[in-house]
Amino acid sequence: MIVRNPKFEISAVGPKQYPKENLPEIVLVGKSNVGKSSFINTMLNRKSLARTSNTPGKTRQINFYNIDDLFYFVDLPGYGYSKMSKQEKIISGNYIEEYLQKRENIALVVHLLDIRHEPTQDDLLMYDYILRSNLPFMVVTNKADKIAVTKVETEVEKIKQFLGISYSTILPFSAERKIYTEKVWKEIEKYIKN
Repeated sequence: MIVRNPKFEISAVGPKQYPKENLPEIVLVGKSNVGKSSFINTMLNRKSLARTSNTPGKTRQINFYNIDDLFYFVDLPGYGYSKMSKQEKIISGNYIEEYLQKRENIALVVHLLDIRHEPTQDDLLMYDYILRSNLPFMVVTNKADKIAVTKVETEVEKIKQFLGISYSTILPFSAERKIYTEKVWKEIEKYIKN
């Protein structure tokens, strides 16, 4: 997919702030340090449209990125960040849940996991939530550059077995090795075509 003019549009914490355009939304969920911002930048071939940080837990609001007025990438706050206060976790959890339950524009949920590790308890809770929501989803196993290319398929298969994925897509990804972006785009495009 050729992206010409992606732009950050708004950070929101509730429905009144969501964009009014009726465009499909590709929603990114994952742990605080799984690389959602890097995923956005790599997919859009931009260096710093989505702000990346070495400190997990920086995204505290729902960030909407308008992609050529065709669709949005929606970056939800990461989960599992231990330094966030209990109160902050409750607040961000509430507006994430409100978004996932009430937003009608959601076309696809992209659940990012770290390819190097077995899914955490938080990952499993989110995965279970997505399954129960009946929203279309795919799993992207990020940080594939951190392991040998020859081991990527094996690690993807391990996560697939662990989660019991039989009908949904699971793909590797890397912000460093851009060899995986085309397959991910191909899957996303199925959900943004009118």
